[in-house]
Amino acid sequence: MIILISLGIEGTAEKTGVGIVDSDGNILAMAGKQLFPEEGGIHPRIAAEHHAEWIPKLIPQAMEESGLSYDDIDLISFSQGPGLGPALRIVATSARSLALSLKKPIIGVNHCIGHVEVGKLDTGAVNPVSLYVSGGNSQVIAYESGRYRIFGETLDIAVGNCLDHFGRETGLGHPGGPVIEKLAKKGSYVDLPYVVKGMDFSFSGLLSAAIREVEKGTPIENVCFSLQETAFSMLVEVTERALSHTQKDEVMLCGGVSANSRLREMLRIMSEEHGAKFYMPEMKLCGDNGVMIAWLGLLMCKEFGPMEMSETGIIQKFRTDEVDIPWIDNAKTYLTLSDELIAKGAESNIVKSSYLGENAVIKDRIPKGYRVPEIDNKIRKARTKEEAKLLSDAKRAGVRTPVLYDVDLNRKAITMEEIDGIMVKDVMDEDLAFKIGEEISKLHSYDIIHGDITSSNIMLQDGNLVFIDFGLGRYSQLKEDKAVDLLVLKKSLQSIDYNLAVKYFGCVLDGYGDKSILNTISDIESRGRYTH
Repeated sequence: MIILISLGIEGTAEKTGVGIVDSDGNILAMAGKQLFPEEGGIHPRIAAEHHAEWIPKLIPQAMEESGLSYDDIDLISFSQGPGLGPALRIVATSARSLALSLKKPIIGVNHCIGHVEVGKLDTGAVNPVSLYVSGGNSQVIAYESGRYRIFGETLDIAVGNCLDHFGRETGLGHPGGPVIEKLAKKGSYVDLPYVVKGMDFSFSGLLSAAIREVEKGTPIENVCFSLQETAFSMLVEVTERALSHTQKDEVMLCGGVSANSRLREMLRIMSEEHGAKFYMPEMKLCGDNGVMIAWLGLLMCKEFGPMEMSETGIIQKFRTDEVDIPWIDNAKTYLTLSDELIAKGAESNIVKSSYLGENAVIKDRIPKGYRVPEIDNKIRKARTKEEAKLLSDAKRAGVRTPVLYDVDLNRKAITMEEIDGIMVKDVMDEDLAFKIGEEISKLHSYDIIHGDITSSNIMLQDGNLVFIDFGLGRYSQLKEDKAVDLLVLKKSLQSIDYNLAVKYFGCVLDGYGDKSILNTISDIESRGRYTH
């Protein structure tokens, strides 16, 4: 078997990296240089100048480390996006120049997928749910139907950006994450907003609230503790929901924020609670680096061949789910539930019961070991109360939900009717999608946001649709919240059949009836939350 060697160039944000890897997965060289701004955040022009200065120095440094000659290089790989436009252009130009001068083939790759693939290479993970967190990206990624799908993501800023911005605003410096982690070890909890919307999360409100606490005179250690615990709990919760939905048995953490030991601990605890294996690559491979670009270049080139020069333009908003990934074995290992459990969800255990002779289930919001008690108790109690009210109000809106029998706020548990039906994900068609849209419209007309409308949370019983699991539900008149509700369903449909998802979601919107929601959905999807 012929061993191929790839040289990869990375420079999507503040880090410049060059790596050399062979097709057996051996890392032959790794060189890098990070930009540390004197003040403020990362300026695109300054980042580009940094890459322009260091790429010509790092390439010979990596070559010397590898012990190879330039003739030994078989492929030039570069990060094509997502990232800062000026920075990406320097990287692409450098890669083209090198490829042309050496007369070598070239390929551009997706930066986010590079993180996942080098993590799998280093850890041995096969098919994980990955939490990818960095200064510019926060995504929950898992492979389904031929591509990496984004099961959850930030609706505004990335978690690394949140921590860095807090550090700058409070005089802690840049990057903020390491200083916040250190101060948090001496702090205690103060209440901050916890924002999870379906499978997505939002950090801008949390950031603003944390800065206000500091301005009020709250000890900085307490704010750092609370900011870190809240942000990471949000990330781990959504990862847990993706794990429950996909039924995979591996979890992987990657990206620069992986350096935080508390985030690693929380994700490990969550994985253990679900019986899943937890992986994290070596720390030097978690941050942006040339090795991940070189390795993904080899994987892509093997499947699709190199690019023409005309194809090597940058893609500043290069989505993770735009790339075909044919090399993954999607075999799943299903975890075995104990006999008394009907289901183990991300939020609750569902246990069979009875109530006054009727078949019933108890939705038990069990404590989460990864969350501090102050956050855990607050969320579990609030969601239990809210869900009970939403179940009743949904009926007033004309939407069928399980009959509510009892609410136990001390236990954070709800007893309700058992729905003996089938999940719509197993029988989805265009007519059913249209009817689902009609039912969602009824909920939204009463300002009810379900919060987790997935194809697993809608049942078909005796020909009738039944909406279950309002555990993330709330009330809102905002069109944006209603659009996010629909987007959760869209992502869920993509995990059933990506090719049919567009057709099904179109039928949902036809049933929904309000075409103006399309503008809001498009606005949310087009925001720059996939760029640095």
